[in-house]
Amino acid sequence: MSHDWSALERDLRRQLPARAVLSRRQELFSYDCDGLTLERHCPPLAVLPETTEQVAAVLRLCHQHHVPFVARGSGTGLSGGALVDQQALLVVTSRMRQLLKVDLDNHCVTVQPGVINSWVTRAVTGDGFYYAPDPSSQVVCSIGGNVAENSGGVHCLKYGVTSNHVLGLEVVLPDGSVTQLGNGLCESPELDLRGAFIGSEGTLGIATAITLRLLRAPDCVNVLLADFSTMEAAGEAVRAVTAAGLLPAGMEIMDNVTINAVNDFFGYDEYPRDAAAVLLIELDGQAAEVQASALQAERLCHEAGARGLRRADDPTECAVLWKGRKSAFSAVGKITPTYYVQDGVVPRSSLPTVLTAIERLSQEHGLPVANVFHAGDGNLHPLILYSASEPEVEHRVKELGAAILKECLAVGGSISGEHGIGADKRCYLDWMFAPEDLETWRCCDGRLIPSNAPTPARCCRRRGPVGSQPNGPSPCRQALICSDQPFLLINHSC
Repeated sequence: MSHDWSALERDLRRQLPARAVLSRRQELFSYDCDGLTLERHCPPLAVLPETTEQVAAVLRLCHQHHVPFVARGSGTGLSGGALVDQQALLVVTSRMRQLLKVDLDNHCVTVQPGVINSWVTRAVTGDGFYYAPDPSSQVVCSIGGNVAENSGGVHCLKYGVTSNHVLGLEVVLPDGSVTQLGNGLCESPELDLRGAFIGSEGTLGIATAITLRLLRAPDCVNVLLADFSTMEAAGEAVRAVTAAGLLPAGMEIMDNVTINAVNDFFGYDEYPRDAAAVLLIELDGQAAEVQASALQAERLCHEAGARGLRRADDPTECAVLWKGRKSAFSAVGKITPTYYVQDGVVPRSSLPTVLTAIERLSQEHGLPVANVFHAGDGNLHPLILYSASEPEVEHRVKELGAAILKECLAVGGSISGEHGIGADKRCYLDWMFAPEDLETWRCCDGRLIPSNAPTPARCCRRRGPVGSQPNGPSPCRQALICSDQPFLLINHSC
């Protein structure tokens, strides 16, 4: 479907400040991809609104001109959720960065979607509070993007993902109307559609004000670092700790490739270079509880085969142990500037099996893989390393990524944990879900937004078999097309 971009741009400039509309190609190049750099598509037009009213005006114009839109925050997503791979308007919320309300009496804060994740904790830490969801990109990722992807992070094992911490949402629907989801309370007797919206990747509208739950900072925090000679032993330690009934705030594993990348990145050896894997365990709570849990976790790690153990109880020392994990993706980027991150979930008991399979697949495809992941909930993040200058390498990378997802599904896992579906994995949905499930999602929009609303660009109607085998250069593009008809809701958090 062709669109009159000149007419849309003219109308947008009437409604928005001059600096809010980007139409020059050199300006738009900044938005040709998100964290998924494997695919790049420059949007035809972009807007950067600063208020709810401006967002509503933009979506009303999209509705009037029958132009699809794609919402974007900081652009740190890893599944192509902010990728404009169709002719669509890009709506960027990065200038909406106000903390609208801090309500410590009720343990909550209301922010605009462009507020950076770490800013929330920074704003309230002096009062003894913090915001729990902490993706590795928390110093750059936005709250609006976290809501769109239902992001998790290191502490999601104990404290849950974004949907567990959102109390209310002001949302602009695709027709430009504004509505409220949730009432700012943890529990409500009324119909609550927060769960449908969070994780819907911008397919149901754009959140313009988000009320977040704050937690009291724990009295005591200990971080354990255990290193192992095999990945299987590290996996056994994870199994033993959880089987014993301990509930760490976080449990993270890094393999040897990642360990050495991190050490090289910092210029000193924070982790043992010869370890096959290191396991980080964070325990928090009251001092006596943490002390008892730490001693038990140390014993279980030793029994599982840990070669060495370090325990930090000082906040600075704890931050040092976590620094390498938080910087892992950046560190791997020094090995190769291009990598492709997958995001599968497996039962904890299957971690050794799947990690062995990933190593085998890596050798078969001739592509190195670094593994760093949330071990406590079995959320794998294999980083496939490659050189963009190598002929036909992107096809091999996608094939390897698809093969890894198949291994996750084979043990009863999922194709996505916290990175969403996006443009990257929408063609694999029927590997995991039945046709009836996909049809139900397709019909969901009619319950939430007007039936005549224009379709967001990534909310695509099925045409033919979804999830074709990845034997072509761009299987996702062959599977789904943009449509102005009722769309398929791609919500990884359902």
